Amino acid sequence: MSPETIAAIVVFLVIGSLGLIAGLLWSGRDAKTRQRIDVLTGHGESRERPETITQIAKTALPKMGRVIVPDDEAERTRLRARLVHAGLYQRQAMYVFLGVKLVLLSLATIIGLGLTLTGLVAPSHAIPISLTLFLVGMFGPSFWLDRRKNIRQTVLRQALPDALDVLIICLEGGLSLQASLKRVADELAGAHPHLGAELRIVDREIQLGLNAGEALLHFAQRTNLEEALSLSSVVGQSERFGASLVKSLRSHSETLRNKRKQKAEERAQKAATKMLVPTLLFIFPAVFVILLAPAVIQVKEIFASGKM
Repeated sequence: MSPETIAAIVVFLVIGSLGLIAGLLWSGRDAKTRQRIDVLTGHGESRERPETITQIAKTALPKMGRVIVPDDEAERTRLRARLVHAGLYQRQAMYVFLGVKLVLLSLATIIGLGLTLTGLVAPSHAIPISLTLFLVGMFGPSFWLDRRKNIRQTVLRQALPDALDVLIICLEGGLSLQASLKRVADELAGAHPHLGAELRIVDREIQLGLNAGEALLHFAQRTNLEEALSLSSVVGQSERFGASLVKSLRSHSETLRNKRKQKAEERAQKAATKMLVPTLLFIFPAVFVILLAPAVIQVKEIFASGKM
């Protein structure tokens, strides 16, 4: 690599880094100023550099995300719903998500321009690399959000039957539905923290004046779970018609357990099919090499010695 190319790469990296740092500092200048005042007054002497950078990022990303906020209200509503389904309840979640996407797109563009201008990679290769990085920055956060949502729904779906069993025990012990939900949330905090946090929200909404059916309906809307929606229907019908809540919940718990068992059996059946690909690509070639290598070596030795 020529000295001119190395110098161009160094200059590009320095300019790009300074631009990124300047943008973060400009966006987080208010937080930085407050931190300097705290240090001068003796209130912030124990703060470390990683916390300062994190605070600047938390301040900068929402401001950057506001630049690419969709103008369509329906699209913004769909994005907020996806964030809520993934468990991101923070007020600035949408702006932080869009800010991260903008940062990734900017980095992809900078890297692509750097590769093209410095000549480190041929233009015929730099363009596909730049396009790939741009697509990763564009669609990568969305794939991550969908994956987070699916993982969270799977965790909640697996924990819901256990929570219903504890809820039934509490109701049979004489506790009210609200007290039972609070007790279940406390008991499941260690084993199933996600469901425990959601049940705490349900308990808080009941304290604010909603009935249990409406609070569980909000829980179903936050998680986009069919099992939670059916649970809210069971509780709502029991409250409306005066049916036995314990019997309804026990029947619903058995249904959820059967669904979980069927899901496990379905995954077990799919496992055999999924094993075919690594078996054909990795295991069979190794077996063929072990079995045929000695024969191939012997044939080569025979031809090399000229004996037929």
